[in-house]
Amino acid sequence: MNTQILSKSHKIRIAIGVGINLIIAAIHAFRIGSYLHNPWYTLYYSYASDIMLPFGVYFLLCINEIQFKVLRPWYIKAGIIFGAMTFSEILQYFEIYFFGVTFDLMDIAAYATGTMMAVVVDRLIFRKFIIDWNYE
Repeated sequence: MNTQILSKSHKIRIAIGVGINLIIAAIHAFRIGSYLHNPWYTLYYSYASDIMLPFGVYFLLCINEIQFKVLRPWYIKAGIIFGAMTFSEILQYFEIYFFGVTFDLMDIAAYATGTMMAVVVDRLIFRKFIIDWNYE
C-alpha cells in the first residue's frame, strides 16, 4: 500500500474527477434522456454519451497527473482521449466492435466536442477559480 500523503492539489483533483464521473454515471443510470421528446430524445441518445464520456475521462486523467508527469499538458490528455475514441469509431467502420456497433462520423465530432469542453473547463474555469488546481 502506498503511504504517500496526498497533496491538497491532488485531493482536490480526486474529488473533482470522481465527482464529475459520478454525475455522468447518475445521468446514465437515471436515464435523463427518457424525459426528453423528439428531436431532443434522438439527439440525446445518439450523441450525449459521446460527449460526456470523453469529458469524464479527461478529468480521470487529471487525477493521475501527479504520478504521470507526461499527462500534465492539456493537449496530451486531449490527444489520448480523442485518439482512443476516434480509433474505436474507425474500428466500428471495419465491423470490429469495441465501444459501440454503429459507425457514425458525427460521433467523432461529438468526441471532439466533449474533449474540448473538458479542456475549456480545465484550463479556463478550474485553473482560474480553484486555487490549488495547478501543480506548477
